[in-house]
Amino acid sequence: MPGMGDFLVYTIGFPITFLLLVLGMALAARRILGLRIGLIRTALACALAMSVAQSTFGETTAEPSAGLVTLQLGLSILAVIAVLALAEIIVPTGSIPPPTEWWGMARRRIARTRRYSRITAIAFRHGLGPYLRGRERTSTGLSRSLRLALQDAGVTFVKLGQVLSTRADLLPQDFVDELSLLQDKVPAAKWDQVREVLDAEVGLDAFREVDPEPLAAASIAQVHRAVLRSGAEVVVKVQRPDVRATAEGDLDIVSRLAETLQRTRWGSALGIRDLAAGFAAALREELDFRIEARNITAVAAASDSSVGLPHVHLSTARVLVMDRLDGVPLRGASEDEGLARTLLRFVLRQVMLDGVFHADPHPGNVLLLTDGRLGLLDFGSVGRIDSALRSALQRLLLAIDRSDPAGLTDALLELTSHPEDIDEQRLERALGQFMARHLGAGMRPDVEMFGDLFLIVSRFGLSIPPEVAAVFRALATLEGTLAELAPGFNIVVESRAFAAEQISERLTAESVKRTMAEELQAVLPMLRRLPRRIDRITGAVEQGRLSMSVRLFADERDRSFVTGLLHQVMLTALGATAGVMSVLLLGSSGGPRISPDVGLHQVFGYNLMIISVLLGLRVVVAVFRPRS
Repeated sequence: MPGMGDFLVYTIGFPITFLLLVLGMALAARRILGLRIGLIRTALACALAMSVAQSTFGETTAEPSAGLVTLQLGLSILAVIAVLALAEIIVPTGSIPPPTEWWGMARRRIARTRRYSRITAIAFRHGLGPYLRGRERTSTGLSRSLRLALQDAGVTFVKLGQVLSTRADLLPQDFVDELSLLQDKVPAAKWDQVREVLDAEVGLDAFREVDPEPLAAASIAQVHRAVLRSGAEVVVKVQRPDVRATAEGDLDIVSRLAETLQRTRWGSALGIRDLAAGFAAALREELDFRIEARNITAVAAASDSSVGLPHVHLSTARVLVMDRLDGVPLRGASEDEGLARTLLRFVLRQVMLDGVFHADPHPGNVLLLTDGRLGLLDFGSVGRIDSALRSALQRLLLAIDRSDPAGLTDALLELTSHPEDIDEQRLERALGQFMARHLGAGMRPDVEMFGDLFLIVSRFGLSIPPEVAAVFRALATLEGTLAELAPGFNIVVESRAFAAEQISERLTAESVKRTMAEELQAVLPMLRRLPRRIDRITGAVEQGRLSMSVRLFADERDRSFVTGLLHQVMLTALGATAGVMSVLLLGSSGGPRISPDVGLHQVFGYNLMIISVLLGLRVVVAVFRPRS
C-alpha cells in the first residue's frame, strides 16, 4: 500500500527531520554566539526561521539548485541567530529559570505573599500601620507595639529584636527595655506539641520525668526540667514545632530584600547581601541542636572554670539534653563589677587566645549561679577565628592602647580585605585623627569610638571578613550584658588592659625564648638552603650567565582580557571584510546563472553577507553579555 507507506514516511520522517534541523541549528547557534542556549528558546527560534525560509523559497522553484539551498540554509541560520541574539540582549540566558522550576517558584511566591500579608497584618494590628505608611502620629506606646509585633511575627523577627535590644547606642532606652523582654518572655508552645517532638526525637522512655511547665521559652526553643533514668537532673531544650519552615520562609524574604538593597550605593558599601547570608547561615546553625552540642564541647575544651558551662548528655537536630545550671537570670542579680570583669575577660580570652567564642552573650544567655560564678547558656551561635586574625586583633588593641596610628593601620589592613590601590598614608592620617579625637589626654574611650572606626573602614573601601564581624557583634552584645551587671562598666578600657596584660605575658623571658625557638625552627630549612643558592648566584655572575626573566601577562586575568579583546577585533575585522566583499559581489553582473533571476556572484554575495551579519551578531552579543 504505497499510500500508507507515504503516510508513514511523512508522519515519522518529518518530525525526525525537524528534530535534526533543530539540533543542527542549536549547535550552530551555540558555536557562533558562544552561549549555552535552552531547548525551548532554540526550538521557537528554529520554527520561526523555518517558516521564514519556507515563505521565502517555497514558491520560487520546486527543485532549487545547490547554490540556492546554501542560501536558504544560511538565511535560516541567520534568522535563528538574529532571534537568539535579540533574545539574549533583552532577556539574557539564565535570567529566567527553566520551566521545570516554575511550579516550585509559584508555590514559593504564593507562600511568600501570604507571609508578607501576615507580617503586614500583624504590624497594623499592633498600631504600626501609620508608621509603615510614613505618617507618624505619636511615639507613646510605640516601643511596646514594636515588641509585640516582632514577637507575633516569629522566630526571625524575634532574633532581630534580640539584636536591637543590645544596641543602646542606636535606640532610646525605652525601646531597649521593651525589646529585651523578647529574650525570655516569648509565649510557650503547648505541652502536647512539645511532647510529640520530644517523643519523635529521643523517646519519652529516656526520662524518668519531664516537667510540662517550661523554665524559659525563646524564639527557637523552650527549656523544660527533666530527670534522666540514671537520676541526673537535666534540662531539655526542645525546638518549637514548625519553626524551621517559618524561618526558611522568613530567610527567603530577607534574602530578596538584601538583593534589592545591594543595588543601592549604601547597601553595596555595607555588603548587605553578605550580611544577610551570614545571618541566614547563623540562624540555620541555631536550628540544628547537634551543632550547638559540638559548640558546647569546643568552647568547654578551650575554657577555664571561671564561668560555668553545661555538659551535654545527648542531642538530636531538635532536642538537646544537658546539665542544669542552678542559678537566677542576670536581671535578678545585684550589681557586681568583679563578675562583669570576669565575664569580659572570659570572652576576650576565647576570642584572643582560644579562637572559639560565644557569639551571642546577651543577658538572657547569662545566669548568676548559686556558687557565685556566672554561667553561659545557648551555644547555637559560636564564632571561630584563626591564629592570624587573633594576632591582628591583639595588635589592633595594643595599637589603640599605645595610640599608635601606624600600628593600628597595619593591624587594620591585616584584618580586612582592601583595594590594591588603597592610599595607606591617607588611611594612617585618618586613623591618627581618630585617635586624637577619642584617645587623647583626658578622653574616656567608649563604644562610640568603634562606630567612628567603622566609618573609616567604609570610607576607604575596607571589607571586614565574617569572622571578625562576628567578634565585633559579640562584643557589642556583651556590652549590653555588662551594662545589666555593672552600669557604667567601660568595655573599651578593660579590653585595652586585657590586651596589654597578654602582651606583657608574651614578653617574659620564658615566652620570648619559646617564641624564638619556634620561629627558628620555621626558618631553619630556608637557612639550610641559603648558602647553596648564594653560591649558584655568585657563580652565574662570575661566568656572565646571570639573567632575569620577566613574563608578560603572567596573570591569568590579563591573558584572558587580551585574548578576549583580540578575539573581538578579529571577529569585527572578518565580519567587515565579508560585508565589503558581499557588496562588491552583489554589485557584479557577471558569472554563470544559477536561475534566470540569480547569478553565481549574487549567491556568493548573499552568503558572504550572511556570514558578515552572523559575525556582527556574535560581537554584539559578547558586548551585551553580563560579565561573570
